[in-house]
Amino acid sequence: MRFSYRRQPLLAATGLIAVLALTATACGAADQGTSDKPDVAASRTADRDGDGVPDVIAGRLEEHGVDVEDWEDGGWKDWDEEQWLGEAEEFFNPVIEDLWDAERMREAEDPAKTLSSQDASVDQGVSDPPPAPVEATPEKTPYHVNAGPVGKIFFDSPEGAMVCSGTVVSDENRPGRSNLVWTAGHCVHAGSGGGWYRNIVFVPAYNDFGRSEEELAAGAPAQEVAPFGQWWADWAATSDEWIAGGSQEGGAGAAYDYAVLHVKPEAGSKSLEETVGSALDVDFSAPAASGIDSLGAWGYPAAPPYNGLTMFRCIDRPGRLSLDASLPTMYRIGCTMTGGSSGGGWFRMVDGAPRLVSNTSIGPADNTWLAGPRLDKGAKALYDDLSMSYGDQ
Repeated sequence: MRFSYRRQPLLAATGLIAVLALTATACGAADQGTSDKPDVAASRTADRDGDGVPDVIAGRLEEHGVDVEDWEDGGWKDWDEEQWLGEAEEFFNPVIEDLWDAERMREAEDPAKTLSSQDASVDQGVSDPPPAPVEATPEKTPYHVNAGPVGKIFFDSPEGAMVCSGTVVSDENRPGRSNLVWTAGHCVHAGSGGGWYRNIVFVPAYNDFGRSEEELAAGAPAQEVAPFGQWWADWAATSDEWIAGGSQEGGAGAAYDYAVLHVKPEAGSKSLEETVGSALDVDFSAPAASGIDSLGAWGYPAAPPYNGLTMFRCIDRPGRLSLDASLPTMYRIGCTMTGGSSGGGWFRMVDGAPRLVSNTSIGPADNTWLAGPRLDKGAKALYDDLSMSYGDQ
C-alpha cells in the first residue's frame, strides 16, 4: 500500500439531500482521547508590541537570529534548520502585502509540490476493506453562493509554494464573528524534524466561477480570484502529536493531523464569518464510522487529473482505517481527489445542518480513497485554546 498527502463538497447525495449549500450556518463535540488532559500545541501569547508582533515571539525570533524587519524583505526564504521555527509557541506569519498575487497562486498548484508517497503498512489495528472509488464531482459555481465557507490555503515551504484546502468554522466564543479556519496539521507544520510553514493565506471560494488556467492567466477580475479577499493566519495551532510524529507519509501523527488557524484580512476589519456570510460548526462528538451513514469531503485537488483551480466534492459511507493498534482509528471514504485537497473539511448532517467532523489527511497513490482523523478531546482542546487565547485579536 502506498500513501500520499492531500495537500492541496458534500452531502449532495441520495439519502441525505439533493444538494447541500454550505452557506447556511450550522451548529456543533468526540471522545477518543487517551487522556483527560490532552496536550495542546498552539502559538500562544497575550502581549504584543506596537508592530503587531507578539513580544514573546519577537524574543524567540531574536534568539534564533531572525530579524523581524528583514522578514518582509525576503528573510522568510531562509529555511536554515536553526531558523526554521518549529515549536508550538513559535508560529510567525506577518502579512506581506501583495505576495500572493493571482499568478503566484496559480504556480502554487504545481502537483509535483503537493504530492508525496511512500510505502506504509495498514495491517495493524482494525481496518475495514478499502472502499470502492467515488468519482469526485465539481461543485456548482459561483462557489461563494454554493460553498462559501470552503476555500484554498496557500503557503511557502522549503520546496516552494504549496496548496491545501480549508473551511471557515464558527467560533463558539464569538457567535457570528468567527475568524477561524479548519485545515490539516501538515498544511501548517512539517511535523517531526521540521517547523511552521510561512506566508500562510486562506482564500475562501477561490476562483469563484471555476475559470480555466488560460482564463485566469488572461487576467480574471480580482473579485473572481478571491471574492472575499485574502486572509492571513496570524495564529495557528496543531496537535502536539503531529509536531512530534508527523512525516511526509503521515507517520504516527496522521491520526492527529488537524489544525486551526486564526486569520485576519489583508485589508479591512470585518470578521471572516461576517465577510463570507456563514461558518460551519465543528462536531467534536461525532460517532465512530459505523454510526455515520454518509460523509462528504470538499477540496481543491491539484495533482492530475485535476489542476487545483476547481472545487470538488465526494460523498460516501465511511469505514475505518487503522495505521497502528496504538493510534486512534481514522475515517475513510472512497474519493478520487488528489494532492491539494488536504485539509478540506469532512461534513455530516445533524438536524438538517452540515457539521465539520474531520479533514482530509492521507490517501493511497492510486487516488481511490481519502482518510481523515476523528476529532476527539484533543481536537476540542486545541480549538478551545485558540478561540479563548486569540479570538479577540
